Amino acid sequence: MRVVLDSNVLISALLSPHGVADTIYRAWQKDHFDLVTSAIQLDELRRASRYPKFRDVLQPHRVGAMINNMQRSIVLDTLPALPEGVGAEDPNDEFLLAMAWASDADYLVTGDHRAGLLQRGNLGRTRIVAPAAFCAQAL
Repeated sequence: MRVVLDSNVLISALLSPHGVADTIYRAWQKDHFDLVTSAIQLDELRRASRYPKFRDVLQPHRVGAMINNMQRSIVLDTLPALPEGVGAEDPNDEFLLAMAWASDADYLVTGDHRAGLLQRGNLGRTRIVAPAAFCAQAL
């Protein structure tokens, strides 16, 4: 099973080590699914981890360890253009859809209700779900 995790899910795993997002991250580490990421997402994680609101709560070595671990997953160097009419309300999240599309992912897991990804429900065969729903359906 191939899964794209939104960056907000990955950061949540670092912020709340016993929450649903951390459960998902640990399931990937135990090879319960194949994680799909991209150079764009890895750069976003590096950048987001330095935001002032996270500076005092995210330990740089844990962020670095996560990024290093993710580099051993399925890393897409380039992303295709999305089909006509497919997009996110937040253009900064369109790379997540492109990752799901390019990898033919089974799931895109996101906690972001603003970008319209959850409201979309799916992209082709990729189911777009919240973290709790992913745990209930796939783990």
